[in-house]
Amino acid sequence: MPTSPRERAHDACPGVLRTHPAADGALARLRIPGGALDSGTARALAACARDVADGFLELTSRGNVQLRGLADGAAAVLAARAGAVGLLPSTTHERVRNIVGSPLSGRAAAGVRDIASLVDALDAGLCADPQLAALPGRMLFAVDDGSGDLAELPADLALRALPAGETMLIVAGGPTVAGGPTALRMPDRAAVPALLAAARAFLDVRTAGGAAATAWRVAELPTGRDRLLAAAAAAAGVDVAAGVDVGAGVDVGGGPPGARPGRHRQRDGRWALTALVPLGRLRADQLDLLAAVAEADGDGQVMVTPWRSVVLRDLDAAAVARESDRLAATGLVVDADSGWVGVTSCAGRPGCAKALADVRRDAGRSAGAGSAPGRPPSPGDGPRHRRDRLPVHWSGCARRCGQLAGEVVEVVADAIGYRVRRCAGSGTLVPWSDGALPGEVSAVDWDALVDVVAAQRSVARPRRDGRENR
Repeated sequence: MPTSPRERAHDACPGVLRTHPAADGALARLRIPGGALDSGTARALAACARDVADGFLELTSRGNVQLRGLADGAAAVLAARAGAVGLLPSTTHERVRNIVGSPLSGRAAAGVRDIASLVDALDAGLCADPQLAALPGRMLFAVDDGSGDLAELPADLALRALPAGETMLIVAGGPTVAGGPTALRMPDRAAVPALLAAARAFLDVRTAGGAAATAWRVAELPTGRDRLLAAAAAAAGVDVAAGVDVGAGVDVGGGPPGARPGRHRQRDGRWALTALVPLGRLRADQLDLLAAVAEADGDGQVMVTPWRSVVLRDLDAAAVARESDRLAATGLVVDADSGWVGVTSCAGRPGCAKALADVRRDAGRSAGAGSAPGRPPSPGDGPRHRRDRLPVHWSGCARRCGQLAGEVVEVVADAIGYRVRRCAGSGTLVPWSDGALPGEVSAVDWDALVDVVAAQRSVARPRRDGRENR
């Protein structure tokens, strides 16, 4: 996630018991460790979205779920309902249960094994330790099934399944000392205790004061990451000197299956189905349908991913074909060539008081690369450019809330217009319309904006003859 100019003195990450006051009502965030929702819990969440929120569930870049538009008193109702279905096992630790897991959980060809039990053990261990309630709400834990699908996420502490009953524990932030290790190999049974020991060591380093006291994330520690590895090694009973450099991670060419819409064959011959949720806004009726499909045709679980998609698993060939059509009919994306792929945004105006533009509206228009604001679509409108591009995130202000980690094209609203950039720099400015309120772009400038965004998203790709294609 990008660094933003937010105040660092206060951990403002919302939960259910402490909501965030937004322009459209209170915002509550529910942690979903590993992204796993059984069908009954999914239906309960859908009912909450209808009854106490705006009818949508927002999927976050950490695989959690947000509900917006809560009126006064609605958060207490939501907390009671969440507790009744097991989504609030600890009132003291609710904001630190940020655990992402591989959504296919050992089912893909590259996966080593099912990591569901490891996720559950980590969640239980976090909640059982009173000291760990002091962890910042921005801390992120990852449990990778060995496929490397989570390697590009900015996890503070991660576990990755290895063959022969081993697990790798990875500490964020690069080498801990000059040439030092970034990871440890250990027996499976030691993995969760070792990670919890590293988390406690992070708190100890912060408490010691100095520049580390303001670090919300492990990678922000100026020094001391070697203490995290040492604590993990001691808990696991392994030699810290035998640590390894995790390097560039695992190659998941084409992107993780949980991020790519469509069907994915499992090792057992059955299928997983990934559905992208446009802009991460999942309607309550869509979640009801997903729960029904998971219960009738899959393993009974809806998997929420950090790529703002959902995954259904263990479908047979007939079910995956049938249910792909049903999900698409409701507006979910199961086509890997859709213009929605790679397009995200923050809440924008009017839901956020800090936003200068209705970025959801504009991101949606850009996904079709079609008609400009105020202009009806023409028969030729539709995606103008290839979509095998870098992701693009539309932000209503410089805070860039919800932006994914890694290389991303940023479209940021400021007082003058939309500024489009791919890396550090001023970028290309597309101004607001003359005489209009900030946030409105003319039809001519809209076409220019679409072209600028497409050009920034274009990535040089090697051809078979060794030259580069775009």
